[in-house]
Amino acid sequence: MDVGVRLQSIRKLKGLSQRELAKRAGVTNSTISMIEKNSVSPSISSLKKVLGGIPMSLMEFFSHDLEAETCAPVVYRAAEQVELSRGPLSMRLIGKDHPDRALAFLSVTYPPGADSGETLLVRDGEEAGILVEGRLELQVGEQRYILESGDGYYLVAGQPHRFCNPFAAPARLLSAATPAHC
Repeated sequence: MDVGVRLQSIRKLKGLSQRELAKRAGVTNSTISMIEKNSVSPSISSLKKVLGGIPMSLMEFFSHDLEAETCAPVVYRAAEQVELSRGPLSMRLIGKDHPDRALAFLSVTYPPGADSGETLLVRDGEEAGILVEGRLELQVGEQRYILESGDGYYLVAGQPHRFCNPFAAPARLLSAATPAHC
């Protein structure tokens, strides 16, 4: 096994730069570079220290199936989308088991009278969405907005909000949020 090529592949798969991995592992950038170029052959303890920055054990490093991760699903059929809600609204998550998922992408259907709850929601990250069907009320703090089909919204971290459908027809919302809490 080519340790340098493997380290570089795993580092890139995890979305880390050489500099970021070096910082996390407590080694120099040149150490990572030399290992990846096979200029040096790291000791087990050195490799273990570097892998701690990913984080990954030696056993995972030597047995990790890179092909399985790079072949993550691209299409999620309707039947494969995970239903997250138990109440009147339908909240379907796309890509639940996707490796290293960084966002939550949801399709939410609000039947007439349904809402996201009495309590305003507050996210750690950003959220954006577009109403693709019906009408929906969005409350942000004390302000209320009526979204029509085709209207979108964008919320930053910490903005308290909630959705409700006081209208006679169902509303369907597509939204994406970071970080992925679902």
